[in-house]
Amino acid sequence: MTLKMPRIYLAVDNCFASKRWTRPEEWARVIGEDMGLRCVEASADNEIDPLYSTPAVRRSWVAEVRRVRARTGVRVVNLYSGHGTYATLGLGHTDVRVRDHILHDWIRPMTRMAGELGAGLGFFAHAFPQSVLEDRAAYEEALDDLIDRLAQAARYGVEAGARVVAVEQMYSPHQPPWTLEGARHLLTEAWRRRKAPLYVTIDVGHQYGQSRFLRPTPAQIERWVKSGGRSDRKDAPWVGTSRARDGLRAAGAARGRARDGALADLNAEMDAHPHLFATPQDGDPYAWLERFAAYSPIIHLQQTDNSASAHKAFTADHNARGIIEPGRVLRAIRAAYARPPDPAMPPRVEALYLTLEMFSGTADKPDEILVRMRDSAAYWRRAIPEDGLPLDALSV
Repeated sequence: MTLKMPRIYLAVDNCFASKRWTRPEEWARVIGEDMGLRCVEASADNEIDPLYSTPAVRRSWVAEVRRVRARTGVRVVNLYSGHGTYATLGLGHTDVRVRDHILHDWIRPMTRMAGELGAGLGFFAHAFPQSVLEDRAAYEEALDDLIDRLAQAARYGVEAGARVVAVEQMYSPHQPPWTLEGARHLLTEAWRRRKAPLYVTIDVGHQYGQSRFLRPTPAQIERWVKSGGRSDRKDAPWVGTSRARDGLRAAGAARGRARDGALADLNAEMDAHPHLFATPQDGDPYAWLERFAAYSPIIHLQQTDNSASAHKAFTADHNARGIIEPGRVLRAIRAAYARPPDPAMPPRVEALYLTLEMFSGTADKPDEILVRMRDSAAYWRRAIPEDGLPLDALSV
């Protein structure tokens, strides 16, 4: 069987330029001339967020992007959400009016811009509050509503001519998808409902949090209880709900059969809330790539030691401690395409945009930012020497 490999492109999110190089001609010059890249992921934070701009401003922005592309060859390949929508409950809000607002007044305008540019759209614009997470029925209802809205976004993407629509994976229970199985459920269910492809954005730094939410084994809980550990200690095992934490405390104070009963109640509470727990594999960026790269048209790159998602650059000092290596990333992508297609998933993507996503600090000097970005682009360009090459043409 001959495997059809995707074409690989190296891109950069222009979020690094936010509040500094804000007009298309400015960030295109920096990206094209300083970094030597031609593919841009345009962040909503860089002056095009529909919640903070006007339709007229966005029309002017699209026109300028087209002019810049014709003159320089630097093109917007994807649009992406930024901090604005990430900071809210958004599509997971408890008030349906806010959910409608984000869908109709944020996602749709961004999708239309993507369609006008022949670009894709990626975003993360939802979270569930603690009251929903701890109520299994409320959680299932909220998740069902979220999936339906994401499926609607995917369908609208097809209608608006967006190249792809992708939702980002995260790393904690209140921001699904954050586990491998949760991601598959979201993508397969959205595809089943609307027959419009919804994809996932894998961020290689978004796997550090899962290890904090592993379900403890019975032996771990027993050792904790016998040691007199308190449920409010920082190193207490993660048991999910506040009710479960109360149960952990009760088990520590009880003796004999009363303790056995408290432990049984604690385990029953954890059993009732499986969405609050991850597995060790969920915390492995390469496991995510091997499982879902064929359904991840946008892959966000940042250097990390898997203890934080700090969006560090690929500079020599960070690379010495980091775990994200171009060869390993490309091998994991190849492994994803070597897997048989999942018949319940949307069609596999034929182009992957490996996208540098590094943040700039408020007090960073402009030259410091540009050096980091230039070094990062050069580091990855050695592995992806030319945009659009098939994966099997790259040395991995």
